[in-house]
Amino acid sequence: MALALVAFLSIITSLAWSSPLQKASQVAADQSIATPGWQLKDVNDKTIRSADFKGKVVIMDFWATWCAPCRMEIPGFIALQKKYAQQGLVIVGASVDEGGASMVKQFMEKLGMNYPVVLADEKMQDQFGGIEVVPTTFVIDREGHIVKKYFGLTDESEFEQEIKPLLNP
Repeated sequence: MALALVAFLSIITSLAWSSPLQKASQVAADQSIATPGWQLKDVNDKTIRSADFKGKVVIMDFWATWCAPCRMEIPGFIALQKKYAQQGLVIVGASVDEGGASMVKQFMEKLGMNYPVVLADEKMQDQFGGIEVVPTTFVIDREGHIVKKYFGLTDESEFEQEIKPLLNP
């Protein structure tokens, strides 16, 4: 009986964390906080570094393949990457999946993701203050400062509104 209760509570908790109805919350960030430096492998086993994006506006999205709100946000990130790449925007996906690179790569190909995705380890998640909810997304300015942090499903238009002033010199 106790085991069944634990299983039921685990299912309810996971559904609550990944509910597409979850309202996004925004946290304005202190612009003096620099983005943590990181170095991780992408789905092709290539090393990607935070320094690779110096001088770019970055949307850093912590997500997972099993997360319904994450899947709902991805088409918006694909559109933003297409629309603003020439102006210096880079979307970076940070997958918190435990299934490995090949699973994440298949998912990316299926959705047509057009931006780099790294495999986020615990150290990176801790460097960003601990990722307790996915999606958790950071908007980072050209100087490498965190401008805003979003929790939960966030509409593409909110990200666009946030990045437009950062893209204009």
